[in-house]
Amino acid sequence: MAYTKIHAIKATVDKAIEYICNPDKTDEQIYVSSYACAPETAAIDFKYTLDHCRENSPNKAYHLIQAFAPGEVGYEEAHLIGKELADKVLEGKYSYVVTTHIDKGHIHNHIIFCAADNIEYNKYHDCTQTYHRIRHLSDELCKEHNLSVIIPCGERGKKYKEWQSEQNGSTWKTQLRRDMNFCIKSASTYEEFLLLMRAKGYEIKGETFGKDATKYISFRPLDKERFVRGSARSLGKEYTKERIRERIEKKRERKAVIPKKDYSTRRLIDTSDEKFQNSPGLQQWATIENLKIAAQSYNEAGSLSDLEHKITVKTEAGQSARQRVVELEHRIKDLAEIIKYAEQYKDNRSYHIAYKKAKNPDAYFRKYESQIILYGGARRVLKQAGIKLKGLNEDKLRAEYQTLETQKKELTATYKSCEKEVWHLKRKQENLNRYLGRTQTDPVQEQQTKNKNHSL
Repeated sequence: MAYTKIHAIKATVDKAIEYICNPDKTDEQIYVSSYACAPETAAIDFKYTLDHCRENSPNKAYHLIQAFAPGEVGYEEAHLIGKELADKVLEGKYSYVVTTHIDKGHIHNHIIFCAADNIEYNKYHDCTQTYHRIRHLSDELCKEHNLSVIIPCGERGKKYKEWQSEQNGSTWKTQLRRDMNFCIKSASTYEEFLLLMRAKGYEIKGETFGKDATKYISFRPLDKERFVRGSARSLGKEYTKERIRERIEKKRERKAVIPKKDYSTRRLIDTSDEKFQNSPGLQQWATIENLKIAAQSYNEAGSLSDLEHKITVKTEAGQSARQRVVELEHRIKDLAEIIKYAEQYKDNRSYHIAYKKAKNPDAYFRKYESQIILYGGARRVLKQAGIKLKGLNEDKLRAEYQTLETQKKELTATYKSCEKEVWHLKRKQENLNRYLGRTQTDPVQEQQTKNKNHSL
């Protein structure tokens, strides 16, 4: 698992960067990386960007720490994750230095980034929302690297695959809420709701209203010993008997505008469970529901072969769009860095020229050291990137940047739409295969079998 925390730096940015780049902590600076700045001159780079910022926030930089559980990750992988986190959080807009410290019992990353971005010179806004985003992105990277994640309820960290497998199974209270929601949607009256719940195999008590009635309605599945109350504390405020009745009555009032029930995204009901075997009424209900699910899936799919074709086409379209987004992200990141250095080069070139012409170069350098250093660094980076310094057009670079950002947004919407549609199509495919008693074959395995038979 990786813990994260972030705090603002209001002064001594140079000291903070010096600390995280300590050779004793970074294996002689093997695990030191940077973007849109050099670690040695990062404080100067940050100041240049901050000087162009119009916001009055005192924050000069932010210090993000990502710490891993002891013995969970190696030095190189931890450093890679740190760079990936910085790129995902900052999106190529902010200069940063990332280092990996290996001198403690647990490996941890330090990321110091400028408080202002290099494109619009806007300040980074550190708040609960942005921290949750950092937390989420860090967890996503842990999943990709199969590291443990932090469990929201405060449990000890578990491998992501282990935690995910546990989440796939639901508690019986969760199942109870699902069943109650379904019966509330299906029932026309409160009494019909009770009948539907009993048909699903629940024992109910305390369902009546009146002066002598018990306060809470309670439910118990056939395989459980205890009842659970329909109270705000136990199930939630939406599951008290008063609220259940209100929800049914309001639904009845809106019945005229309620759209046709959508079965296309539902999964077939597994009737092999003991509660179905012991309840003919529940089994009959499930059979009818499964028929509706399969019928709608079939009507919308056309045929299984058509469905498979649609899945293939949409999957390929989504993958193509996603790959293009990744390519654009790399280009946008590189271009943002070039824009930052192009502006640095243009703004500080006059200091370099004056330095070369100065009668006392040493005195001039001491006076304008930052500007001369920034010019030299920018000139070197631009030349390495193959950018022609003569006729350097910053506005053209910014226009290209905005075009790429627009393309990225459009393609992101495309691949997300494709992913959603593929999910719906696969659900229909799964339902039809299960309803028809078919098992889906692995195309790779199927081809291997064909090749084997052919060779024989």
